[in-house]
Amino acid sequence: MKALPLGRRGSLVLLIISMLMLAGCFGGDDGATAALPNTQKPNILFIVIDDFGLDQMTSYGYGGAVPPKTPNLTAIAKAGLQFRYAWSMPTCTPTRASFFTGRYPSATNILNAVVSTDLANSEISPYELTLPKLLRTQGYISALIGKMHLTGTDLGTAPNLPYGHQTMWKLGWDYFDGYLDGAPFPIDTRAGRSNVAEGTHQCGFVANTNMDAVNGADTGACYDVTGGCEPIVRNLDLGISTPGRSCMERGGIFDPNQSCRASPPAYLDFTAQNGYYTGEFIQSWSNGRTRKVGADDPSARGYRSTMETDRAVAWARQQSKEAPWMMSLGYSAIHTPLQVPPLALISDSTLGRNDNLICSPASDREGVPGTIVAMAHDHLVTNLMVEAVDTEIGRLLVELDLATWNQDGRLNYQPEKTNTVVVVMGDNGTYVNSVKFTAPGKFDPTRAKAFPYQTGVSVPLLIAGPMVQQPGREITHLVSSPDLYHLFAEIAGADVATSIPANRPLDAQPMLAYLTSPGQGAIRSLNFSEMGTNFTNPSMAVAPQPCVVEAANVCFTIFPQKALCDDQGGIWYGAGSSDPGVPAAGFSQCGQVMSYRKSLNPGDKVDVLPDSQKAVSDGRHKLVRLNRKTYTIDTANPLSSSYIENQNTDELYEIDMAVPTPKLDRSDNAIAVGSPTITAPLPAAAQQAYVTLKAEMDWRDRVAAFNYQYDTVHCPGDGNRDGAVDQKDLDLWAELSQRNLDNGVAQSSWYDLNHDGKTDETDRALIEANLGRSCALSPL
Repeated sequence: MKALPLGRRGSLVLLIISMLMLAGCFGGDDGATAALPNTQKPNILFIVIDDFGLDQMTSYGYGGAVPPKTPNLTAIAKAGLQFRYAWSMPTCTPTRASFFTGRYPSATNILNAVVSTDLANSEISPYELTLPKLLRTQGYISALIGKMHLTGTDLGTAPNLPYGHQTMWKLGWDYFDGYLDGAPFPIDTRAGRSNVAEGTHQCGFVANTNMDAVNGADTGACYDVTGGCEPIVRNLDLGISTPGRSCMERGGIFDPNQSCRASPPAYLDFTAQNGYYTGEFIQSWSNGRTRKVGADDPSARGYRSTMETDRAVAWARQQSKEAPWMMSLGYSAIHTPLQVPPLALISDSTLGRNDNLICSPASDREGVPGTIVAMAHDHLVTNLMVEAVDTEIGRLLVELDLATWNQDGRLNYQPEKTNTVVVVMGDNGTYVNSVKFTAPGKFDPTRAKAFPYQTGVSVPLLIAGPMVQQPGREITHLVSSPDLYHLFAEIAGADVATSIPANRPLDAQPMLAYLTSPGQGAIRSLNFSEMGTNFTNPSMAVAPQPCVVEAANVCFTIFPQKALCDDQGGIWYGAGSSDPGVPAAGFSQCGQVMSYRKSLNPGDKVDVLPDSQKAVSDGRHKLVRLNRKTYTIDTANPLSSSYIENQNTDELYEIDMAVPTPKLDRSDNAIAVGSPTITAPLPAAAQQAYVTLKAEMDWRDRVAAFNYQYDTVHCPGDGNRDGAVDQKDLDLWAELSQRNLDNGVAQSSWYDLNHDGKTDETDRALIEANLGRSCALSPL
């Protein structure tokens, strides 16, 4: 069997997906691809790039000393609008939920990235008027492709997915073909072979002998998932520098120094996930039908950014010209694990494209400090991954007939000649070691993703389309991620004011005027971002344990497994820690970890991730409010460390996003810091700003507290948040509790009113005890 070159592989997969769609295997309407007349409502293509902060973008004047190549994103910026003061939330699920609900995280209790130990109460409720539901009123068909991380993971492994694989359908999408995972799986350092020790092949493929003289190979057999095989040999004339990498890029597993056999060896594990080169896709259709596709399916093997693009193109091409569509495409890149992309997606001149140091064994780096190696490695691989996803975005526009390639290879994108609005945004700031901390930019890796500081929430926002007047402009007014809900509604012609209950207004502000009126003044006066603690399941057998990310000097207890901590570049202090000084059962909280680390190094700076983090800014001044646990420190007996109290801290900064060096909210340049509030005298302008920002922050604290206690204090029984406890609540409880019985798994849901991880008779009793009650939906 002869494998196709990688450059043609994406087209082949796309052809297969399109044929399956036409055959009814993937869904979608029949109909030839054609540009919609300009009298039709515009299509909407919404692209979300994972962990992609403003620091990565040269079009904004940043990118660091060695910036990633983003010619296609730059082309979109030049053909449309670039927003300099766009904010996300500090982590992915809260931001993504805000896109589709128009609400800040505290309005929905989606306060952090959802993990398996969280309750469904911290996921998007099916009773929200989500964006696809709103756009359906205007005749739109909606699809969600790739990674969006709006829910729990999977029935059976995490009891927080009440509707199972039908979840995206229940939330309003007509078609879903993507992941329920929050990120790609960890890299398979066995390179697909069960007879190899973990850690042997750190990049997920067998290196060549120049890279790894012990475990590398320059020849072998490349097996595909269908059982086919072809010999593969290192041959620079054919562009094969590393046979193991070439095989992985094709979706295969490389058996080094072996010949092809009649049947694949039993030790080749095609069910194993391998970072960006496999996936577990969940598909759902508008009739409620679902399908799961694992790594042992040919369509789930390949590079994720390519697979995501293929699926997006295949769906869009099947849409009828009679109805407008909105497609939300979530790229997994550049989330960890950082893994080298296919060579075909990287230009020959890119630094690190063939750098042996990237995938050479650790023994080859002796004498180089580990933090320097890790940082250099992560920056190089991040650049490669950014360039790869940029390449795929260019291909996406071309294959959707929205752009063409010039003879010199540059993207020719003229959105005024299309009927599709293209919106690109990052879901939060860049993660730690990938942050560009050198000029131009000098962003702060210690205050990046997972923090509400500028590096953690300043993200690219690009918008291009036929209604954009005077393209090439940069908008310097404040924009927040929930505002995209309002923008998409405006583009579709939906009336938000009459669609949303007046007693539970959105946080989203209008945006369309920025596109259509070049002189439009500021619409939003304050930007806001927040992150907190999701409702957690007290009945989970495996509780979260501490993980430390040293590059950010932070300890947190969010992950229930070591692999998740490892995937974030963290040090695991739970059960199974590789640190011999950690008890076999692991530490249970960060106070114990801090005590232990200070016993080894009294100057250790690791602190606890705050339980709640909020930031509000008027564009010049910024107030950050942190609420974190404090612990006793006992270096002699770390296990005796105990919780003291939670403590509030206010931090006031002056900020800007100037080029080439923005004024950031770094730890050493606060105007003032106070606990619980700032009481020290301030300059007049700063004092006036603090009064305004503090008032907004105090209000947001009240809103957060109200919504966090809504089920248990303010309106027990109102699971659908309509302000009344009535027969509808009993009916919805009955549906969800029956699903528990049908699935044989005790599950949380939006009617798990006492937050015990089960939707059961106790919750029904709460509804019955409060029948007839009317409730306010916000604090007075």
